Amino acid sequence: MGRRTLLCSMVEHKEPFSLSDASNHGDQDAARLAVLRLLTEQPEISQRAVSALLGLSLGKTHYVLHALLDKGLVKVRNFQRSHRKLSYAYVLTPRGLAEKLQLTRRFLSRKEAEFEELKRMISTLRRELETHDALVTDKTAFERNEQP
Repeated sequence: MGRRTLLCSMVEHKEPFSLSDASNHGDQDAARLAVLRLLTEQPEISQRAVSALLGLSLGKTHYVLHALLDKGLVKVRNFQRSHRKLSYAYVLTPRGLAEKLQLTRRFLSRKEAEFEELKRMISTLRRELETHDALVTDKTAFERNEQP
C-alpha cells in the first residue's frame, strides 16, 4: 500500500477529495476549494497529510494554506497532540465558510458545463462511428459483389 493510499485510508471524510483540475491545470480555485473541504472535515490534519491526500507538492500546500490564512478564511489553533508535541488545528472562519460555498458553486457550475460539453462530444463521436461503420459495411458488401 502506497503512502498516499495509507493516508487516504487513515483520514475519514464524506467524499473523495480530487484535485485533478488543480494539479493538472494550475487551477487555484480548485486547490483552495479542496483544501477548505479537507480542513472542514479534518481540522487537525497536518500540511504533509493535506499534500499527500490532494496530490499537491508540500510547497504548493504551504502556499495555499498561508493564502487562506492571510485572507482571513482560516484560523490556526494550537493544541497539544502529545505531552511533548504542539500541533495546529485549522478552523474555517465565517468568511472561510462563505468562500467555500462560493467556490463550490463556481466549481460545480464549471463541471456541469464541462459535463454537458462532454455529452455533446460523446454523441458526436458515436454518430461518427455509426457512419463510419455503415460505410465500412457498405464498402465490404460492395467489394464482395464486385469480385468475379
